[in-house]
Amino acid sequence: MNHPQPHADVPGVSLLLGAGGGIGTALRQRLEERGETVIALGRHTEPALDYGDEASVAACAHHLAERLESSGQVLTRLIVATGFLHGRTPSGHLAEPERSWKNLEPEALAHSFLVNAIGPALVIKHLLPLLPRQGRCTAAFLSARVGSVGDNRLGGWYAYRAAKAALNQLVHTAAIELARRNRESVCVVLHPGTVDTGLSQPFAKTGLAVRSPDIAAAEILAVVDGLQPAQSGGFWDQHGKAVPW
Repeated sequence: MNHPQPHADVPGVSLLLGAGGGIGTALRQRLEERGETVIALGRHTEPALDYGDEASVAACAHHLAERLESSGQVLTRLIVATGFLHGRTPSGHLAEPERSWKNLEPEALAHSFLVNAIGPALVIKHLLPLLPRQGRCTAAFLSARVGSVGDNRLGGWYAYRAAKAALNQLVHTAAIELARRNRESVCVVLHPGTVDTGLSQPFAKTGLAVRSPDIAAAEILAVVDGLQPAQSGGFWDQHGKAVPW
């Protein structure tokens, strides 16, 4: 399938994955308020995005490719706002951030890696090839500061930390390959800060700068829009500052 290349008169399309979450919903609203074309996909959309089924990721890519071809538009922004910290696994097991190595459980580890690392790896495989070969384009994957090895001073949260660290490496590696296809591309991992969503609410401590999803979305878009190709492959926070690996 042929994909159009960027042109000044051709509006770009933003693809948002994880559209049903707190940050995802706010990102979609912000982008639409700016008059941008947004394709939002998640677990409950059509097609549905299911990281446990690679065929569903491929179907999302096919859906996007058909939309681009029929509209003559170009994918210029991809934001992956999916993530898992706590909750029920598909089998019903309750997974919580581990306080100690005594709490490590294979099922919780596997599910955290599925959502936080393996799923985004499949997004890299099936969706990054749809970015244009010429002109500016961005791919941003929401990570977390706790995925930083260098910044880990408190311990705990084994599964989430390790899975996000894996995500960081996957995206850094993908950025290198993407740059060979398009020297103007930007591919990064972003720490959105502590946001008032279902993911972070049980663990937001007094003193943390907790922001609303709407404010977080504005910050994320400002960082994504401001990053330059020389910064591709990096790990950045909500203020555009580098986070240690």
